[in-house]
Amino acid sequence: MNLPNKLTMLRMAMIPVFVIFMMVPLAAGRYIALAVFIAASLTDTADGYIARKYNLVTDFGKFMDPLADKLLVCSAMICLVHTDEIPFWIVIIIIAREFIISGFRLVAADNGIVIAASMWGKVKTVCQMVMVIVILLDLPQLHLLEVILIYASLVLTVVSLVDYMAKNWHVLGTER
Repeated sequence: MNLPNKLTMLRMAMIPVFVIFMMVPLAAGRYIALAVFIAASLTDTADGYIARKYNLVTDFGKFMDPLADKLLVCSAMICLVHTDEIPFWIVIIIIAREFIISGFRLVAADNGIVIAASMWGKVKTVCQMVMVIVILLDLPQLHLLEVILIYASLVLTVVSLVDYMAKNWHVLGTER
């Protein structure tokens, strides 16, 4: 297993640590969770950079990297629903998109096709990660930015879903 794939697996291992600190009723728990989330988000940037720069892109990475991102961001958003900091209906739409894309990827994988993340999917993920970080900072002066990022994440989620389905409809083996 190469370094980018190890970073992806490290990001996945950080998710339960993040969730535990989000749910622990300690004053510092939220800030430890924030630090873990930022560190996990940075591994996403690092693994992609290293994989492309050193030609270490693998099918495992193409499949697992987006999955690790989904698990990290969705776990964070579920925690933020629990703390009433993000509307549940937005998180449901975002998670539904992730299930749809994962379903497409599974069908593609069954047919020997690996579908890497698209540009829209990457922009959506970055927006969602920044949104989570800004919400976790919990600074009153950033409230408007929180709201903007929440709705930007929602819009990018829908746009990336439409883009993904349009580009990969053939994976289902049906004609449009």
